[in-house]
Amino acid sequence: MSHLPFHSSRVVLGSLLCLLLVLGCFALRAYLHSPNRGLPYGDSFAKGNADEWKAFGGTWELANGLMRNDSDERGAKLMTGSPYWHNYSIEGDVSLLGLDGDAGLIIRSGNEEEGVNSYSGYYAGIRTRDNALVLGRAEYGWMEVIKQNRRPGAIRPFHWYHLKLLAYDCQIVAAVGSPSQANHFSLGIDDQDCAYSGRVGLRSYLSGGTWRNIVVRPATHDDLAEMLRGTGQGTPELTDQVDEGSAFLREQQLPADQQKSTRFDKKIQTIASLRLASFAKPAIATIRGVVVLTTPMLFVQDSTGGVYIPHPSSSTLKIGDEVEVTGEVHPGDFSSTLERASVQMLWARAPVAPVSVTVSEASTGKYDATFIEVRGRLAGKKKGPDNALLLDLDYGTQSFRAIMNPGRGDYLFNKLKLDSSLRLRGICVVDSLFTHNLTPFALLLRSNEDLEVLAGPPWWSTGHIVAIVFAVLLLALIINFFYHRLAQWRLQGVLEERERMAHEMHDTLAQSFAGIGFQLQAIRNGLNGESSPLIQQLDLARNLVRHSHEEARRSIATLRSESLGSQDISSALQTLALRMVDGGTVQVTAEETGDIRPIPLRIADTLFRIGQEAVANAVRHSHPTKLTILLGYNQDSVSLLIEDNGIGFLHDESPKGFGIRGMRRRAQSISATFRIDTRQGEGTRIQATAPLPPRLTVTSWPKLLWEFVKEYRFDARSPKHASSNINRR
Repeated sequence: MSHLPFHSSRVVLGSLLCLLLVLGCFALRAYLHSPNRGLPYGDSFAKGNADEWKAFGGTWELANGLMRNDSDERGAKLMTGSPYWHNYSIEGDVSLLGLDGDAGLIIRSGNEEEGVNSYSGYYAGIRTRDNALVLGRAEYGWMEVIKQNRRPGAIRPFHWYHLKLLAYDCQIVAAVGSPSQANHFSLGIDDQDCAYSGRVGLRSYLSGGTWRNIVVRPATHDDLAEMLRGTGQGTPELTDQVDEGSAFLREQQLPADQQKSTRFDKKIQTIASLRLASFAKPAIATIRGVVVLTTPMLFVQDSTGGVYIPHPSSSTLKIGDEVEVTGEVHPGDFSSTLERASVQMLWARAPVAPVSVTVSEASTGKYDATFIEVRGRLAGKKKGPDNALLLDLDYGTQSFRAIMNPGRGDYLFNKLKLDSSLRLRGICVVDSLFTHNLTPFALLLRSNEDLEVLAGPPWWSTGHIVAIVFAVLLLALIINFFYHRLAQWRLQGVLEERERMAHEMHDTLAQSFAGIGFQLQAIRNGLNGESSPLIQQLDLARNLVRHSHEEARRSIATLRSESLGSQDISSALQTLALRMVDGGTVQVTAEETGDIRPIPLRIADTLFRIGQEAVANAVRHSHPTKLTILLGYNQDSVSLLIEDNGIGFLHDESPKGFGIRGMRRRAQSISATFRIDTRQGEGTRIQATAPLPPRLTVTSWPKLLWEFVKEYRFDARSPKHASSNINRR
């Protein structure tokens, strides 16, 4: 009952800790799921940072503080934010890079994947084809709002428009205007089955785009009412409508400087045929192909190969544009270059897919100026001129280099780890301008999305192996420490129990013997005569009580552990022997040999008890003039030797009492060998050799750990064996 309050306090304390842990988990979950966590948000495009944005298609890059997508890919997206944002608005400046298609903002998005409308959320954008403000919902399909007057004015490419998209409960409102003017045109919908929360993003369709000043803020009902003032009508509901852009095929309206009719009477050559041109005199040739890269120079590709165009006449081209190029042909070893070229855009189309080749095939130069896909292992990375990202890669015995223009490259540079397995898509070039004659080819990456990490570096690197070895060694040391500490605690408990039993025996058995002896002596003193049978029986009983009292005191002395104290074994035995022979002529010497090391408490106590019995027997029965105590330390054992030059005894005699028998049993309890050498008139030599735990070294710890595990499993499975170990101890 005395332990109940302490136990109860521990239960209460544990309950409080569990309650605090649960409350902390709920608080953390509420914080992570908060609809306003991270708001307001402003982009860091001007600082050259966009690490928190994730792309789904497109060629998203930072350039001059702007986020730019040069691809005509349908439905390219760039996402960021928390999936738990609820009532908020996103706004920013948007500029179209194409003559057809649209670009804008996404709100309350989720489940994003690559592909057209492959997400769940709302989108608002500006479209050049019908000068419209587009607003609708994507759910792996498209539903667009229908409204008679949805023309905010002429939407022209390469002009900035300020676009704002707000979601409040189930009402979604979009507004567009000039960045420098307050007037705007708004369009709103009321979606009864609305998306409750989601992330934000940038999106383009059949056109590239440029974005800046992206800001996300919490929205209120007043913000909603202010935006709805520009709609002119109520907020219509969503209606299913086929996205005309997905099936729209017509000739583009080109800019004024490109509004020449397409001349089909020109002799159009394939790119592969340019290599047949004469080296002596530059020839003029016209080719048609798809733009695969716009910087650092223009690359155009058709079904037969690719061509370099160092200084194109048009700066409004995007990846995926179908173009017609006329210029001077300069054949190269593997591909050709068109100098002084004029480029005419024909129409926009989806970007071409890369050709999957091996590194060995790319090294031959066959795919020079072609958009390819290869795999490689990252062997090195560094920053090049103008902060370009340079990646050194290899695949087998072949090496190559990948080059990426600065943009979101800092994020990629910090993320990539050496020895990672990568899949890369880019323009294969063998020109020494890019390879510097260090590798057979280089790969010009268009954006971060052209690089995919297939697998991280292998775990068996040198650093990891060293860390694992260090961790295993540390774990082995910790296990060894706790094993010996537990053994010491267990032995300490045994010794404490023996001490308690010694005190109990002293207070009960020994005192009872003393009382019985006193009473017998009193009875003897009260009787007259010396030879009566009763007196003889009393004397015999009194002698038996005295003998039993001595045996009880002997047992009590054996149980007590304070005899050894803080001394080592040889010093304690020497002190004991000197006390026994005090006033006599016996010379006592004690000596230690070998490499002295700590002895486990159980072994030390047992050896001391054996030595105590041997010294007592030598002093009482052997009548020696010289007594030697020798403690020897060996590599894996310790030996105790007690030697005297007394009268000795016959070894085959049955020893009186339990002295020698007790010493043998004690030696067996610690797996020690026990030996007696004696002859009458030549003294006695008693030796006990006990094994010591091996020292922990770099080469021995695996074996010791395995033996410890086997012993632990055996002890756990065998209660009988465990109890016998406890009894022996």
